[in-house]
Amino acid sequence: MSQHIVVIGGVALGPKAACRFKRLEPGSKVTMIDQTAMISYGGCGIPYYVSGDVSDASELCTTSFHMMRDPKFFKEVKGVDVQILTKATRIDREKKCVEVENVQTGEKACIGYDKLVIATGASPRRLGLPGEDLKGVNYVANPGDATRIREAISKGEVGNAVIIGAGFIGLEMAEAFADMWGVETSVVEITGQIMPRLVSPALATMGQKHMEENGVSFYFGETVQAIEGEDGVVKRVVTDKRVLDADAVIISAGVVPNSDLARDAGLAVHERGGVFVDEFMRTNDPDIYAGGDCCIVKNLITGTDAFLPLGSMANRQGRIIGTNLAGGTAKFDGVVGSFVVKLFETSMAGTGLSLESAKAAGFDAMSVLLIQLDRAHFYPTKELMTLEMVVDKATRRVLGVQGFGSSGDAMVGRINAVAALLKSAPTIDDVSNMELAYSPPFAAAMDILNTLANLADNALRGINRGVGPAGFKELWENRDKEACFFLDCRERGDADPLVERNPEFWHNVPQGEIYDRLDEIPADQPIVLICNTGARSYEAQIMLDEKGYKNVTNIHGGMAAIRKYGIDL
Repeated sequence: MSQHIVVIGGVALGPKAACRFKRLEPGSKVTMIDQTAMISYGGCGIPYYVSGDVSDASELCTTSFHMMRDPKFFKEVKGVDVQILTKATRIDREKKCVEVENVQTGEKACIGYDKLVIATGASPRRLGLPGEDLKGVNYVANPGDATRIREAISKGEVGNAVIIGAGFIGLEMAEAFADMWGVETSVVEITGQIMPRLVSPALATMGQKHMEENGVSFYFGETVQAIEGEDGVVKRVVTDKRVLDADAVIISAGVVPNSDLARDAGLAVHERGGVFVDEFMRTNDPDIYAGGDCCIVKNLITGTDAFLPLGSMANRQGRIIGTNLAGGTAKFDGVVGSFVVKLFETSMAGTGLSLESAKAAGFDAMSVLLIQLDRAHFYPTKELMTLEMVVDKATRRVLGVQGFGSSGDAMVGRINAVAALLKSAPTIDDVSNMELAYSPPFAAAMDILNTLANLADNALRGINRGVGPAGFKELWENRDKEACFFLDCRERGDADPLVERNPEFWHNVPQGEIYDRLDEIPADQPIVLICNTGARSYEAQIMLDEKGYKNVTNIHGGMAAIRKYGIDL
């Protein structure tokens, strides 16, 4: 028996659900409505159009075979009827109809349905600031925003840009302004780091330093109080600590789910917004489904409700909804929270919980940081990769992995491998023994993921006792008070410059000479061991432990992490 499926929302989940269902039930009718004129676009590509990496905004709205995804395409190719500029104003669950209004003409109608899909997405969070509506103040929500921003830049109207918020969109837009166009770009962030709660301060600082090297300025711990302009055009941003010149302002303070329509219809909605759905993506009305940026999902690590607005997830959920509309029983179990963001020539990626998020969720967690080559050391093309693993101390459960590095593909490969495991609550041993593809052009025989898990194992056993670059910074800044003996375990050629600059504190005994030169290493002082990445200093720690030294600390990540962290020695 044929059905009439109505889909509210035509960007990501809506089209996927509509087309999947239509392939399963080609004899049924599907009507998709959207209140805007532009549908089925890749919103995550907007910063790359602004930067010039994507040459034409229309490419965000095309298929991989270069057809424009407009109402004509959906009708002729997919068999889906599309009504654009049509806003859903009310859902009448008793009559099973959606009341709609044409946003241009005001004409009203009621569209009946057998089953309904709510795919209303999310909207940029407005801050309610004075001057938020000035010309030149933009959000990044659709290709229209992208076109407006890029036109202003290409006309030479933007010399200074201020980004409010250091999350994904804020950082991507900062790169877009600074890299291609050479715009003086500042980022204002209310917390103390980029990507708060997603990565550790150590990784965040590495990403921040790299962006600063590429011309982006950061102002942390500051609150924007007003946006000021002249003749209706933005001119400056006022924080609680300074005034920044601004010809363009991007507000990227997160998004809020568009769930009012569902709430008004009596559907279950989270107190902070977001439609509740079950594992089949059904709301509390069995004939109404919801998904994408407007709904709440389950975090598979914490078991709690989560809001994760990602286009990739919306597409996966769309397929599940389309299947179930046709009588299937496909399930969406939940999320572990995987992400990646490009930062000029580097990338930051992660999956699962950061240390801060893990502790906030009630885990007795710790983390270890490792820097290692992403390929065999003898292969000519290779890059250092930084990974951090978060684990629960008592159970040895891996809660998350985050990383920073130059090779984005290599980084994403490692993160995706862990992401696939996280829903099964893996332990350190599972990752230590994880089977990964190996060939020198692609990986080391002992992959960085295996080594990372081994480092976590050694740390939990008390064999490798160390701190990351933030811990080293604290030790170095307090070197007079703590009377630490900084022991460089590298060869003389590597260590000599630092010994010459800091002869009172920095000392050099190559790891292979430690047993022969124990008389140079004081047993009554805290010993801080450093090498290039932390491997030789770990061996040195074991050697000193054997000889009875009691207060020895290894610097995880070594000099590579110290440099990336921006510590001046």
